[in-house]
Amino acid sequence: MGIKGFVEGGIASIVAGSTTHPLDLIKVRMQLQGESPAPVAALRPALAFQSAAGTHTISIPTPPPPPRVGPISVGARIVQQEGVSALFSGVSATVLRQTLYSTTRMGLYDILKQKWSDPRSGNMPLPQKITAGLIAGAIGAAVGNPADVSMVRMQADGRLPVAQRRNYKSVVDAIQRMVRDEGVTSLWRGSSLTVNRAMLVTASQLASYDQFKEMILEKGVMKDGLGTHVTASFAAGFVAAVASNPVDVIKTRVMNMKVQPGETPPYSGALDCALKTVRAEGPMALYKGFIPTVSRQGPFTVVLFVTLEQELFGFHKHGSEAISNVIACLVLILALVCSK
Repeated sequence: MGIKGFVEGGIASIVAGSTTHPLDLIKVRMQLQGESPAPVAALRPALAFQSAAGTHTISIPTPPPPPRVGPISVGARIVQQEGVSALFSGVSATVLRQTLYSTTRMGLYDILKQKWSDPRSGNMPLPQKITAGLIAGAIGAAVGNPADVSMVRMQADGRLPVAQRRNYKSVVDAIQRMVRDEGVTSLWRGSSLTVNRAMLVTASQLASYDQFKEMILEKGVMKDGLGTHVTASFAAGFVAAVASNPVDVIKTRVMNMKVQPGETPPYSGALDCALKTVRAEGPMALYKGFIPTVSRQGPFTVVLFVTLEQELFGFHKHGSEAISNVIACLVLILALVCSK
């Protein structure tokens, strides 16, 4: 029971995360739109003009923010300016994140589901589903935060001027450089937000999938099969997107901020980031990137649960076939983690 949930859940998440990565990248770029640039240093006194009437200073008007664009325009701009391969920037971090985060949360949720389900019906009450999702999501996020920070930075790198880009070669290079340049604690920057988001996503995604599936089967709308799995998983993806998007916007901005030695960071924490974002851009800024979030979360959840429900990796079989499937997937995972 235990190892099966971890391995199947992890591999299914890696497949889902890799195939929907371009949508996730577009979402991150949209979430950073309109973010206030680093403050410009004040003019030195030498640039002040003295006159009989007193001292006059030059005031430089702040340029208006660039217009916000939609997901299709963002994707087209990425391809035009950075090439098609840029849509998969940070895919190695996505693979590592899913390996650490989703393997943990899916396995733990499966264990809790087995323990808390009614022995007669095999179903688990909704409050216990939500509780299981909150617990599994929190632990998974804490484990996977270093890969999450790396992923956000690698996805956002292309929007920076060339001189300011981090140019991480892979997720391994990103983690090594963060530890060397910013300290080990930088790997858990925004971890409170990651945990909160993961709790919301896991509770809403996994719990709502089980709930939607049970409702469909109980009402006889469809039989237990591919149609039921796709319908329930897409509905669960929409619920997860609505619940997690505000936290995801703040998480993206906190993880992506540059903190120079001796300088005040743009945000002192999650609450400060949320307040500055709402004051500068309005409350709906917390739903920036919602369309690509739904566009990604829907297919991601469909691929995830269809992969699990159809048992595409052969864990229901015996002997060498299941083992060979896992080994093949592990080789692919290793290759992607070591690449950009």
